[in-house]
Amino acid sequence: MSESSSAGGLTEYIQHHLTHNSGLALGGQFNFDSWAVALTLGLLFVLWFGLAARKATPGVPSKGQAFVELIVEFVDGQVRDTFHGDRRSVTPLALTIFMWVVFMNTMDLLPLDLPGTLIKLVGGEEAAHHTFFRSVPTADLNTTLGLSVSVFFILIGHAWSAKGGMGFGKELLTAPFHAHGFGAILLAPVNLVMNVIEWLVKPISLAMRLFGNMYGGELVFMLIAGLMTSWVTFLPGVLANTAWGIFHILIILLQAFIFMILTVVYIAGARESH
Repeated sequence: MSESSSAGGLTEYIQHHLTHNSGLALGGQFNFDSWAVALTLGLLFVLWFGLAARKATPGVPSKGQAFVELIVEFVDGQVRDTFHGDRRSVTPLALTIFMWVVFMNTMDLLPLDLPGTLIKLVGGEEAAHHTFFRSVPTADLNTTLGLSVSVFFILIGHAWSAKGGMGFGKELLTAPFHAHGFGAILLAPVNLVMNVIEWLVKPISLAMRLFGNMYGGELVFMLIAGLMTSWVTFLPGVLANTAWGIFHILIILLQAFIFMILTVVYIAGARESH
């Protein structure tokens, strides 16, 4: 049974679960729950794949090694089909993005009241009621923006590496509207504005797409929890929660795949000339 019945109704229940455990850091609000969960999951990914790489054998692989190899081959295949340059740095980046986002998205499948229950066991009812904790980092816009901004700087690095500083700067001023002579000077500000918009749209779209899907999925789980507050609607609530959870697995994997593949597509575009 959900704890919303004793927390002042569904509205208060949702508000409680949409509130971050946050505080002031570096002159602004910092969501400690998103940061802690994302960091922990990132370390778990590194530990898992690092141990798998150290224990890998050339013979018949174990089930764990075979599963890791399947993931790596899948990601490398996607990178190979999308990016036609040197993949030695791109495939590890794509693998890290895919697995990390999958890990963070999967936290949405945990019971909503699990953090509150654990806090209640340690600190009591009062501590659970006044302690906030959101366990899905990708339902926090700060997390998805952090990921996309990191990708943005990686894109600039690839563009600079492929074209050089002068080449990259020239492209910003001469594409997409190519001209010669005095026309090139007149169109340079227009080209610069168009390119700045194009470059800024990429990280913003990456962040908003992932955040919107995961925030919406989290909110649906909270609304379904409202059905489980009454014995009359408890069974329909359980069925709806199960159905949405199964469907949400597809969203979890699909959003991680989209974030990964768009990053690779953007890298390929950054290394090409207009």
